[in-house]
Amino acid sequence: MRFAFIHAEKACYPITVLCRVMGVSRSGYHAWSRRAPSARLLEDRRLAYEVEAVFVRSRCTYRSPRIAEELRASGRPIGAKRVARIMRSRRIASRPRRRFKTTTDSRHRQPVAPNLVERNFEAAAPNRVWVGDVKAVSTDRGCLHLAVLMDLFSRRIVGFATSVSNDANLALSALRNSLATRVSCPGLVHHTDRGSPYASAEYRQLLEQHGAVASMSRPRDCWDNAVAESFFSTLTAELLKGRRFGSPDQAAAEIADYIERFYNLARRHSTIGYLSPIEFELRHLATASAA
Repeated sequence: MRFAFIHAEKACYPITVLCRVMGVSRSGYHAWSRRAPSARLLEDRRLAYEVEAVFVRSRCTYRSPRIAEELRASGRPIGAKRVARIMRSRRIASRPRRRFKTTTDSRHRQPVAPNLVERNFEAAAPNRVWVGDVKAVSTDRGCLHLAVLMDLFSRRIVGFATSVSNDANLALSALRNSLATRVSCPGLVHHTDRGSPYASAEYRQLLEQHGAVASMSRPRDCWDNAVAESFFSTLTAELLKGRRFGSPDQAAAEIADYIERFYNLARRHSTIGYLSPIEFELRHLATASAA
């Protein structure tokens, strides 16, 4: 094990230092390294190709726990620690996250709803609690704004919209898109910050028409809407960071592709047992139908 550790880390540290730290001789390590590779080493090499393939399919975003879950789902039993070791040896690393910057304008005189969620970011079934927010995305030709609504049960983005303007029409488009794809559920709690688009008369009227109940976070408290902000942090780390979009249209197209084809359909979420949102909902539906 000590020689194997030295072999895995020798690209980062001098062999002399590694041998001294691990309490072995250099001659012993070199004698070990000249032997035929062990069965475990050969298996690690095969696994490395599979780990890299999963990493690429995840758009270079998955860390060891999600890669391990993906491999286990395909019939390859492996632990996250072993995946992490392989990733270190192959210099495979996901993109770091950046802090979320708020785009909320809560300086208005519209009615403000009470906080019904109170940081309880769980739901027993679909369409019980939706959370929403808006994010600004920079492009070479101006800023694009993205409004999303997420179902807390499955973490699925049930509706979104993009626009160069951060106004009530953007928020309304995201809400209408959500209502068009989900079965209306009277009593649905709709939770957002206190931004003026969510407090507008037209927005509140649309919620009331569908039996939804508005909920808003407390002023200047990002933790009250942490799940929505967490999604934007994930989006930034997995798609936006380091990217340069030529126009709002290009950014909108790539964001739509990320949400529809990766985030909702394929991305494994730790909060729902490392399933994708759509798979989690389908399993819930199958269980409910069989009951």
